[in-house]
Amino acid sequence: MSEEFKNWAEKYRALKFSDLKGQDAAIKEVKLFISNFPKEKKAILLHGPAGVGKTSLAHILKNELDLELFELNASDFRNKSQLESKLKPASEQVSLFKKSKLLLVDEVDGLSSVDKGGLSELLDLIDNTQFPIVITANNIWDGKFSELRNKCKMANLKELDYKEIYFILQEIAKKEHLIIDNQVLLSISVRSNGDARASINDLQTIASDKNSSMVYSPLDLRNKQRDIFQALNFIFKNMLSDETLFVYDSVDMPLEKILLWIEENIPYEYYGEELFNAYEALSIADVFVGRINRQRYWRFLVYQNIFLSAGVSLSKKSPKKGFTHYQKPTRILKIWINNSKNANKKTIIAKYAEHIHCSKAKASKEFNIIKPILKNAGIQKELKLSEQEIKYLADLN
Repeated sequence: MSEEFKNWAEKYRALKFSDLKGQDAAIKEVKLFISNFPKEKKAILLHGPAGVGKTSLAHILKNELDLELFELNASDFRNKSQLESKLKPASEQVSLFKKSKLLLVDEVDGLSSVDKGGLSELLDLIDNTQFPIVITANNIWDGKFSELRNKCKMANLKELDYKEIYFILQEIAKKEHLIIDNQVLLSISVRSNGDARASINDLQTIASDKNSSMVYSPLDLRNKQRDIFQALNFIFKNMLSDETLFVYDSVDMPLEKILLWIEENIPYEYYGEELFNAYEALSIADVFVGRINRQRYWRFLVYQNIFLSAGVSLSKKSPKKGFTHYQKPTRILKIWINNSKNANKKTIIAKYAEHIHCSKAKASKEFNIIKPILKNAGIQKELKLSEQEIKYLADLN
């Protein structure tokens, strides 16, 4: 491809450990993994948001150690036979031109979309491979990946600080001989929301626009979706930071539902005084929920968010280590069951009111009196009650 049209994110991909900005902890974990292979683990799982250098780190490893790299995007091979035909031979054959080999399974999240044995095949390959395997994923906290997490050494790559991205863009602008204001670079850096690749693409887009005067207005942050598991992991596993107050902004879930998730999982992370403080913050957030619902004071949402994010995060004395399997809120299930029961009650009352030609309000008031009558099989048949409605009546005392 002509250098003029080459994607800058690829053109300026980090080639050495020293080139990869802001990921010192992950680099240390990767080096440790290689030095201990295969005594400790046979695969390392690089996880973190898009554009932070997961795939680049695998390529750097290849360059630094002079290895042959076999790369496979998991989203293209979602079943067992395809993975077996592509990855298994690579895991068994020695390199012809290099001293050894490195296997890269990129974007393993893709295996969860249409799982036809692809994940189980990958697990088998990890057990039997004679070469180190690097696996990348944006979100690895789905329950389907629990066994994969156990088989792999885990290394988290964090979102880059806008200052780190700013320096990356400065270097590229200099190499491309761009005349561009530093405020423009700063604006791109902030807008990228920690995604270095996206910021480089933005810079290339602006530079390639012949009509552009290099004036760049700050736009809204990129709409990077974070699922509830990632949000909980951030709140529970990290100390308070500037990002804490905004952690729920990218979660597609109302704060009231997020409250239920936090309530369910606090006991898995906090103990003793920390547990008390976390529930105290949660209870205050719940008070604001009540005020919002009763008085429609929507401005209280900001206080609800503060106690659900910063309040819960501040309850701990130190960062939490290790993996925690977060649970779905049982209160949601209880609410659903209760709503289902109420729905059955309402439909029974409506059928009874129509049958005896009275109002539903009157039938509702008399419900406790007529319950024994409604449990009669003949009456149930006459009212044409459904199986769910009959079961509901049978469960009543």
